[in-house]
Amino acid sequence: MRHLLSLTVFSLASLVAAQALSAQTPAASAYKGVQGVYTAKDFHFGTGETIPELNLHYLTLGSPHRNSAGLVDNAVLLLHGTGGDEHTLFAPQFSTVLFGPGQPLDITKYFLIFPDDIGQGGSSKPSDGLHMRFPHYDYDDMVRSQHQMLLEGLHVDHLRLILGTSMGCMQSFVWGETYPDFMDALMPLACNAVALAGRNRMTRYMAIENIERDPNWKGGEYTSEPVEGLRSANEMLLIMGSAPLQMQKLYPTRVAAEGYVDKYLARVVASTDANNMIYYINASRNYDPSANLKKIKVPVMWINSADDFINPPELGIAQKQVQEMPHAKFVLIPISDATRGHGTHTSAAIWKDYLVELLAESEPKH
Repeated sequence: MRHLLSLTVFSLASLVAAQALSAQTPAASAYKGVQGVYTAKDFHFGTGETIPELNLHYLTLGSPHRNSAGLVDNAVLLLHGTGGDEHTLFAPQFSTVLFGPGQPLDITKYFLIFPDDIGQGGSSKPSDGLHMRFPHYDYDDMVRSQHQMLLEGLHVDHLRLILGTSMGCMQSFVWGETYPDFMDALMPLACNAVALAGRNRMTRYMAIENIERDPNWKGGEYTSEPVEGLRSANEMLLIMGSAPLQMQKLYPTRVAAEGYVDKYLARVVASTDANNMIYYINASRNYDPSANLKKIKVPVMWINSADDFINPPELGIAQKQVQEMPHAKFVLIPISDATRGHGTHTSAAIWKDYLVELLAESEPKH
């Protein structure tokens, strides 16, 4: 819950987050979820750093099914955004639209897998004790650890689909390039497939700098959270992840707008660990799948929304890059009363029909 409460704060590729939604989020137990931990021994990171034991926490819904060849044919990997965890995608506007009987990801048909990424949720992270001595992971490390967890921990040797939101969206492209035969389809929601530069990186950099320049941060060895640094970091991230239309509608007066900010910041600052935040924001520092998109050969349904301040449509990036993948479609959802800025990735009713289309297009031929 600590990370659920802090999700909306951060994510530049997930700057939206579950915090605003967490009060409504049903417990995983309502879906008869099974939780587990996979421990990767002597895990090596891309930086050359190692850790004796990397614990990866996950939750699953449904049961795996194997085809006549013995391969799992119904597993779906659902990837959360920055600062999230296994429960992020249990927000009702996501789970109640997708997981029920007859719905696109019906848990009586599919085996749904929700991992806590490195540095987040119940998985190994700086706040466990290593602080800023924790290995400096990136998206490649996250994807490689997910792959290892699937094979060795869950004995899943193939994925029917990878659906990722925000940071998970970016990881979807890494997955498609690194393990192109491991899945039948990709559905990246709310990201671009280029290096994070321009305003996106600037905002991440400023968020990190605000924390590290707080005297109470003490190089990561603080005894109480660097509150001023966290507050400053979250102020701008709140704006980046928000939807202007919804903010105006929900907080139409000065009193309402200022009251929301005060309550929001008090809540998220109290539930955020500064070192964890630095790490998961900075994990995107070397993300750049642009040179190898042609390696992604499975069907791709790539969806962004026009009111996403983090991935603004005027950049025109996705419209060009989608042509580099042989079986990809890009959809830009227009602004409406239903969209939620960057957080449209969690409003499944808006894009559910595209998921149905992707599943039908990528149905394995027997």
